[in-house]
Amino acid sequence: MVTTPAAPSASPGDVVRLVAVQDTALSIDEVVAALDHPAAGGVDLFIGRVRDHDGGQEVGALEYTAHPGALAALHEVAAEVAAEFDVEALAVVHRTGALEVGDLAVVLGTAAAHRGVAFDATRALIDRLKARVPIWKHQRYADGSDSWVGTP
Repeated sequence: MVTTPAAPSASPGDVVRLVAVQDTALSIDEVVAALDHPAAGGVDLFIGRVRDHDGGQEVGALEYTAHPGALAALHEVAAEVAAEFDVEALAVVHRTGALEVGDLAVVLGTAAAHRGVAFDATRALIDRLKARVPIWKHQRYADGSDSWVGTP
């Protein structure tokens, strides 16, 4: 599910341009396009990729699983950040399913009149997503072991 209002406006709901949890490959271009706004002098983008290690162990692959309420929680976090920070646009997309090392897991960003606001809003968005959106990571290690990350 994706939110894409037609025209920018000052209300937080219209600032939130793209919110999705999907089991298909993520597009950096789609997120950047959603952040386009003529008043934005700064656009900050965060790209989270699957890395080849965690906690001293070699990661071979992983799988993200989302609770049925994950999209609603992501919308809530996005609206909260949009209301708190003076941003012109905000976009966030998280991947689910099986991913390999190097795959994109999350792409998000903000656009604001000034870079400092964009930096701060983007950090708040990823930090709150990780803390509050029920998406869990099942890591499979090279030695055959595995672990769940981010589960309650």
